[in-house]
Amino acid sequence: MTELSKELTAKYQMLQSILREMDSLVIGYSGGVDSTLLLKVAHDTLGERVIAVIGQSETYPTREFEEARSLAREIGARFEVVKTEETDVLKFKENPPDRCYFCKTELFGKVKEIAEREGIQWIADGSNVDDRGDFRPGMAANREKNVRSPLLEAHMTKDDIRNLSRLLHLRTWDKQSFACLSSRFPYGQSINKQKLSKIDLAENVLRDSGFTYFRARHHDDRTVRIEVGPDEIKRFADDSFRENIVSALKEIGFTYITLDLLGFRSGSMNEVLTDEEKKQYTQ
Repeated sequence: MTELSKELTAKYQMLQSILREMDSLVIGYSGGVDSTLLLKVAHDTLGERVIAVIGQSETYPTREFEEARSLAREIGARFEVVKTEETDVLKFKENPPDRCYFCKTELFGKVKEIAEREGIQWIADGSNVDDRGDFRPGMAANREKNVRSPLLEAHMTKDDIRNLSRLLHLRTWDKQSFACLSSRFPYGQSINKQKLSKIDLAENVLRDSGFTYFRARHHDDRTVRIEVGPDEIKRFADDSFRENIVSALKEIGFTYITLDLLGFRSGSMNEVLTDEEKKQYTQ
């Protein structure tokens, strides 16, 4: 660990100390950059007193689900898969700006059941310092379910997490951040399992085409808006490449395929919300 900066060393030690104080925990695990680091350090620190819980539902990209299971096995951690049913919740289907609250409530309700069954006091997630500046209405569910965020408690930023992940040889260190598939829909547009499946397939097309950063945004049953990294937009200038993408997305069921010239940005569906509306849904 000689490559760690003094500041990151202190945060890493603080994280280990927090985990030792918790003694045992169940982690809501997605296989993303943040929760993978938390699972790795927690498993190294507490061993079998840590359980990762992977939620499986139509909102979770199929390949991300398989990746999460693979990563948990690589770390050597105990893990369980639970079927979450947020798509059956009427309020979730209506897709209000606080949709994430209902998703998190469903997931952490299942995680809490496992914690109680195993006699484990704490539930944890991978939230970090940078998440406090984002629009995250799901954090209200964390407070209600008494979910702790050890990375946040250790004052870790996203850059800290990526740097420490790299030094701990986690292959997620430079992984794109992924939100659940429900974030691909404009607020107020109803969400159902068929629409989620179409978006999952569309993003697999972009992933298989070699894009590093990408989203497929569902604007109606016929229209998909593609976001890719700004420096990757030029790839669409190749006629053959573009035609292959269009053909694959039409086969999935889209009629109109659009390219967002602003490029990929996380949470672009939130751009329609005012600061006042964001505040309303995060109280």
